[in-house]
Amino acid sequence: MSTPLLQTVLHAEHIALNARMVEFGGWDMPVQYTGIIDEHRAVRERAGIFDVSHMGEFWVEGSDALAFLQHVTTADVSQLAIGHAGYALLCRPDGGVVDDLFIYHMSSDRYLLVVNASNIAKDYAWMSQFIGTLRVTLRDASPSTALIALQGPRAEGILQSLVGHVAVDLVFHGVTTTSWNGLELIIARTGYTGEDGFELFVGNQYAAALWRALLAAGAQACGLGARDSLRFEPCLALYGHELDDTINPYEARLGWAVKLNKGEFVGSAALHDLKSNYTRRLVAFEVTGKGIARGGYAVHSSDGQPIGQVTTGMPSPTFAKPLGIALIDRAYTQEGGSIEIIVRDKPVSAVIVKYPFYQSRYKK
Repeated sequence: MSTPLLQTVLHAEHIALNARMVEFGGWDMPVQYTGIIDEHRAVRERAGIFDVSHMGEFWVEGSDALAFLQHVTTADVSQLAIGHAGYALLCRPDGGVVDDLFIYHMSSDRYLLVVNASNIAKDYAWMSQFIGTLRVTLRDASPSTALIALQGPRAEGILQSLVGHVAVDLVFHGVTTTSWNGLELIIARTGYTGEDGFELFVGNQYAAALWRALLAAGAQACGLGARDSLRFEPCLALYGHELDDTINPYEARLGWAVKLNKGEFVGSAALHDLKSNYTRRLVAFEVTGKGIARGGYAVHSSDGQPIGQVTTGMPSPTFAKPLGIALIDRAYTQEGGSIEIIVRDKPVSAVIVKYPFYQSRYKK
């Protein structure tokens, strides 16, 4: 007997908008409303909203909260000021990535973590084992928390119409708590699209009202299809594709998120060695032959030697050409180099191009 799909608190809103629903990591989620390309362009040119309430939210609180996060993540959390957010990784002792996450410093001994939906239980169990005698609590608030992402060049104006100057004053990677219609609302200037935008945390019971208010203010509803194409163009990692337990941060081009000089942490010994001794690396490529690369397809060198595999591939809505990201042997990662993607058992020519494809236009 199959397990029923989970639903976010905004499920009825998606049905009312005639969204096409698909299974995603055990959730019944909207993949598109008006179409992936239309929604992708809406975010690049105007503003879109995404229901990402399936993501995980953990609260880390207590006098040892900083020490705990310093030990379990790769970030130097001591440098994260109150009211700011930062990207981090959870790593295994061998350097493989358990998950990637954002850390929001809310007050002196209080942090909010956002983890990937498919890793909520895994991450909670992984982090819990390191609490020991530390004076810290780790609380999973995912079941009671809704998360809406508002992204695009008009995002600031739309949010300003709801919450006033708070939206304008918030710096990139800033986070604050404010009120909307008398309700507590956490706003972070973060996102996953390569555009300016905000992520809005609210209690489940208020999510539908906030969703409708954002639509009425001019945002367009967008599904997981556009979310994937939008994060793909600036080469933002997706766990299970560009990251997993067998891929280390240096292979994933995320060495900047590993702060080895902060002292010992989980995985630090292995990461010290891997920094100058990793054998694979992510590359961006353009398909020049006839075909479309997809995740999992094999990658060969120009002389037919297996050298890796595609992590994500699709026709790019912004550039109107088939592009991809692949994890391959470092000996073949030079920009301009020729590779082959094995599409339906046939080699299709491709060329390694500058990483990432798309540079964010957001400046603040």
